[in-house]
Amino acid sequence: MRNRDICPLFSRCGGCDYSSSYKRELEDKTEYVYSLFARHCPTYETIGCNYEHYRNKVVSTFGYDRKGNIISGLYIKGTHHLIEKRDCPLEFEESPSILRSIRRLMRSYGVRPYDEDSFTGDLRHVLLRKGHKSGEVLVLLIFGNDRYEKKKEFAASIKDMCPSVTSVSYQVNGEKTSMILSDNPIRRLIGKGYIESQLFNLKFRVSPSSFFQINDSQTEVLYDMALHMAGLTGKEKVLDAYSGTGTIAMIASGKAEKVIAVENNGSAVLSAMESAKENGIENVTFISDDASSFVKNEAKKKEHYDVAFLDPPRSGSDEKFLSSLIKLAPERIVYISCNPETQERDVRYLERFGHYKTIAVQPVDMFPRTRHVETVVLLSQQKPDDTIEIDLDLDELDATTAETKATYEEIKAYVWDKHHLKVSSLYISQVKRKCGLEVGQNYNLSKSENPKVPKCPPEKEAAIMDALKHFQMI
Repeated sequence: MRNRDICPLFSRCGGCDYSSSYKRELEDKTEYVYSLFARHCPTYETIGCNYEHYRNKVVSTFGYDRKGNIISGLYIKGTHHLIEKRDCPLEFEESPSILRSIRRLMRSYGVRPYDEDSFTGDLRHVLLRKGHKSGEVLVLLIFGNDRYEKKKEFAASIKDMCPSVTSVSYQVNGEKTSMILSDNPIRRLIGKGYIESQLFNLKFRVSPSSFFQINDSQTEVLYDMALHMAGLTGKEKVLDAYSGTGTIAMIASGKAEKVIAVENNGSAVLSAMESAKENGIENVTFISDDASSFVKNEAKKKEHYDVAFLDPPRSGSDEKFLSSLIKLAPERIVYISCNPETQERDVRYLERFGHYKTIAVQPVDMFPRTRHVETVVLLSQQKPDDTIEIDLDLDELDATTAETKATYEEIKAYVWDKHHLKVSSLYISQVKRKCGLEVGQNYNLSKSENPKVPKCPPEKEAAIMDALKHFQMI
């Protein structure tokens, strides 16, 4: 199924990056992760999922169409032009009807869309979140100012018209910014102010501003893989850094002796503590602190952890954290990331300065139809005597004759210039092996690891063969 067939806004919206088959998308993501981690460890095939209606979080912006009708949608990527979005094949099923009800009620209650240029009007954005398994939906109304006086009546009518809505809150964001949420307090209008989401039979409180994965079913796959890599036996002292609402910490608590969870967002820590209490979890300590500062202080006290989970923001970790983590000397590090590039950078640091060996990387498709991919990496501590540091280019690892070989980059450039095809180092190595040419050990993955890698498509294989002939390598 192609995106252009199921979504008429594909060419204008900018929310999706893929219009090809989902199988091809998964292969691309595997190839991308492989290109980053080939020098470190085996890369396994990206784990896919059902990509329809997977997003449990929806943000919609309000405005007018040319006829003066109230619409909701999103800005075309890179512009300030609002396009109407009545339905989205990626967002949870109830979201279109909830937004439709809000638009109708806006007319009834005299709520005007907020104009960011003239600073007039009322409602700027609406954020929706749906709880996994509970089915509860929260609504956050984001106003451009605090002048509208009938917020509570407006919220009550939303709840009455939408049976799945259990909580309505509001926030004011009058800043000239593209950010949806502001630093202003979120105030409850109707309901508890949060929803419950369930993972691994544990209940988690999710507020409008909480960090919580947007793909529920894949979150369980992701964290199950992380726990499997951690190899917990019930005796370990575990560190969960950048812990958010404590999801990983609480899931790991049933398989560890003690878990220390560190998060610098105070409201997320309070939510985590409430969730732990509700689930009867007593072996997790939640600490509101900067992860880097906390780990540095733990290192000064010569504390030790058996296993460390890392799930930092897209920017990755920093040297202060990583150098201190090395001093804590956990036997295993399980690093979860939504940005494989900064993750690979941090892995290089841990390998170089911490005597860690990267065992494997597992891509998990948390964001189907986009270019983003989540990855889980396992690092294991090695004794210094067991490891040596080698810093060679991939081409230096290639054993073909120096005078007649072309580098991987030269082959890629030739294939693109002549055939207009993009090929990866992985595909080049596969074709070279077919031709009896030796390749570096990074492309001869250990059979005992049983890594699954994508196979070079026939048209790309023919183009690479042509390049090898051109450079007189075959």
